[in-house]
Amino acid sequence: MLRRVLAPALIIATLGACSQSSPQDAAPAAAPTPVAPAVDAVPAPTPAASAATLAPASPATVAAAAAAPVPAAPTDPNAPVPRQGTDYELLSAPQPTWNPADGKIEVVEVFSFMCHVCAEVQPAVDLFKPTLPADVRWSYVPAAFGGPWDTAARAFFAAQAMGIDERSHSKVFPAIFVDQKIKQGTPEEFADLYASFGADRGTFLSTMASFGVTAKFNRAKQFALRTGVTGTPTIIVNGKYRVMNTRDRGPQGMFATVTYLAAQERAQAAAPAPAPAPAP
Repeated sequence: MLRRVLAPALIIATLGACSQSSPQDAAPAAAPTPVAPAVDAVPAPTPAASAATLAPASPATVAAAAAAPVPAAPTDPNAPVPRQGTDYELLSAPQPTWNPADGKIEVVEVFSFMCHVCAEVQPAVDLFKPTLPADVRWSYVPAAFGGPWDTAARAFFAAQAMGIDERSHSKVFPAIFVDQKIKQGTPEEFADLYASFGADRGTFLSTMASFGVTAKFNRAKQFALRTGVTGTPTIIVNGKYRVMNTRDRGPQGMFATVTYLAAQERAQAAAPAPAPAPAP
């Protein structure tokens, strides 16, 4: 269910995740099980779509999300067990992790600065990340599904290349959805926004179009394709599990699922290797 609010012709989804066109897995993922109750979603922007198809959340919604209490970690033994097929899905085949260099359990949030649900969840993410064990690494991978989403993905990688992503990441969402600093989703608007965070505007623009950012941009598209991401925010755990933000459990349930799956990966890594079969 869509309704037009604010100017110029901005679109808001009243519930659920920011849904995109359904990419086909390069290595097919397990067929998603529908979440009950059903969730309304924003149609996917395409490169030919108007740049004004952004999805702003109301200032009150973003402020409420920032103030919402988030548990440090789901340590309550009575917490509900994550539901396979609803809270998470097992990929049909393990996929390469985004950054395997340090050998940690990888938790990747596939997000977009254009996604109002990502904006609402980000304050909870900021509280949850410091509670992760030392053997777990949280990474962001921007969704690149066309239109201003592509521009936002390039802006994220440009900020990363310039070393300002850590201090600016959480500030981008309120700048877009509360202060409305991004109206058309153009590179120039993002350069202006990041200049307010201390970046050199000209350098930021050129970095967005650089070879290095383009390479990461293409890699992010492939990562989402391989792991079957069709909406944001979606979390991929160790290239094996796809975790969803469901309406009935929300961010707390999503983080509980991440902790549950990370513990499974930790236990599996610690388990002794099976003895080789005796020779015939």
